[in-house]
This record gives sequence, structure tokens and C-alpha cells, in this order.
Amino acid sequence: MKRLMTILIISTVLFAKDRLTNVGTTAASFLEVGVSARAIGMGGAFVGIADDVSSLYWNPAGLGVMKQSEAVFEQVDWLAGISFNYFGVAVPLAGYGTIGLFINSMTMPTMKVRTVEYPDGTGEDFDASSFAAGLAYGKSLTDRFCIGFNLKYIRESLWHEKSQSFAFDVGTKYETGIKGLSIGAAITNYGPDMKLDGSDLIIYHDTDPMIDGNNDKIMGKLLTEKWPLPLNMQFGIGYDIYDTKNLRVTTAIDAFHPINNSESINLGCEIAVINMLFIRGGYKGLGQEDTEEGLTFGGGINYRLFGQSNIKLDYAYTDFGRLEQTNRFTIRLNF
Repeated sequence: MKRLMTILIISTVLFAKDRLTNVGTTAASFLEVGVSARAIGMGGAFVGIADDVSSLYWNPAGLGVMKQSEAVFEQVDWLAGISFNYFGVAVPLAGYGTIGLFINSMTMPTMKVRTVEYPDGTGEDFDASSFAAGLAYGKSLTDRFCIGFNLKYIRESLWHEKSQSFAFDVGTKYETGIKGLSIGAAITNYGPDMKLDGSDLIIYHDTDPMIDGNNDKIMGKLLTEKWPLPLNMQFGIGYDIYDTKNLRVTTAIDAFHPINNSESINLGCEIAVINMLFIRGGYKGLGQEDTEEGLTFGGGINYRLFGQSNIKLDYAYTDFGRLEQTNRFTIRLNF
């Protein structure tokens, strides 16, 4: 079990050596948009903490430590008028681990089809969307070590073109034995390349326009390239530097190695007052080249509903520099 954790950590280090930045060279970039206002408020430093339903995204091994069923709902007005939506649920199976499922989508408003001949529009509209859905499983193998897996279906569309693939995530989480100190590692979005295909690529071609009388309507098709998924290897540490009945202070640091960007570090902190009021802050993308991300902060409230049920309302603010900012609201429900 410890060997698997070591392999994941060593893989992250080895793949990070002597690699050029490959910004904008992957498909399904929406998979890189983080989930949960709690995690985002902490600067996206959540791989080592991973103790709630948002483990479905950050580190599926975190499902193994869950004691209650939990669902998460999120709708975000993303950059440039894009809408990001996420739903996930995780259910512990009394000694048999925890199963989960999630649906993730990103959509944009329809736009006019414009050409050189018709700059004001051809009368047609087009849109683009991205969608992912998956199943997850996490289990505690010992009182300190958890492992988890995700299998997800991915689909992207642009007008009449579509592309689809499958991806696999694997994660581990280890409680060190030092009170409040946990370590996590995960590899996400491992799967086949994606390639757009559809009726938009069909063209009519004249093989020799210098010859009169030949067939100038030979049907052809434009060739599109395959693009890899945004594979990411990440390692995180979470530590409760202060933990009493009425006050807990948790710090976190995550290291990321994506195949489509430079390595970076996320930092985060969460202050919990009587496990009901939460204040969070963090910083994203330390060391990343040409990033517009940076400061994050947020908060939340935990309200008991009926018996053992709790509703958790979380908020996060993310600064995107010249791209302005996003405000994120998340609802989590224990049941």
C-alpha cells in the first residue's frame, strides 16, 4: 500500500524533469476546472485533504474516509459567459467502501454563424458544449491508507462536430499517524486521445480546376488531429495545525504536474469555528508560467436540518487578473 503511494509520488517527480510547456495542446480542458467552493476557496489545495464528496474530482481515495452520504450541487458563471455545472453524490456501503457518481458540463450561449461573405450572419446559429459523467469507488484498506478510482465518459461538441473518449483516475490517501497530517496523491484524466468528427468537415473539391468539364463536386473531408486528455499528476499534504473542540485551523499544499502547462503549487487554509462557520483563503498557480490565476478566498456555513442531516453552503472568490473574477456557490448535503 505504501509502495503504491511512493510510485505515484515518484512518477510526479520523474515526469516533471526537462519538459517543455505545452499550453493549449489538450482536448477537454473543462476537466481542469476545479469543483467545490470549499476546495477553490482554499486555492485548489485539496488533494491531501480530500474528505468530502468533492473527492470525486480531487482525489477519489478520499471517498474511503467518508462516514455519511453526501451530495454536491454547483452552478458557476464561468469566464466569457460560459456556464459550468457539477453534480456529485457519494454513498458509503458499511464496510465495503464508498461508491459515487458525478455529472459535469460546460456550455456556452448560441452564437451566429458568420462568414466572409455574410459577416452579419448566415441565419444559422452554433454552440459548443462539454460533458463528462462517471462512477467512482474508494475504500480504506487499513485504518490509515485509502485508495480510490474514477471511470468517466467524456464528450465534446462544436456545432455538428463531436468527439468522445473515456478517462481513468486513481488516487491514494495516507494518514501519517501524526495527528492531523495526511498525504494524498492522484493521477487524473488518463485515457485515449480525442478527435473531432462530423458533417461540418465535409467539403466539395475540384481535383483540377484548370480542366473544364470535369467533376468539380467530388466529396471530401477535412482531416482533424487527435489531441490528448489533460493528464495531471498531483501530490498534496493537509495538516491541522490547531485542532480543539471549538476551533480548527487546517493548512494545505498541493503540487501539480499537468502535461499541458508548467508545474505549479497551490496553497490553502481553512479555519473552522465550532464546525459551523468556515473561513478560507489560498493562492493558486505558484510557479506557473503566464497564469492569470492567483488569490482565492471564501467561506461557508454548516446548518443542521433534521437529525443527522446537514446542509453546507459554501462560497469562493477567484481572481483571474485581466479575465476579471468568478464567484462560486456550492451546496453540499449530508444525509
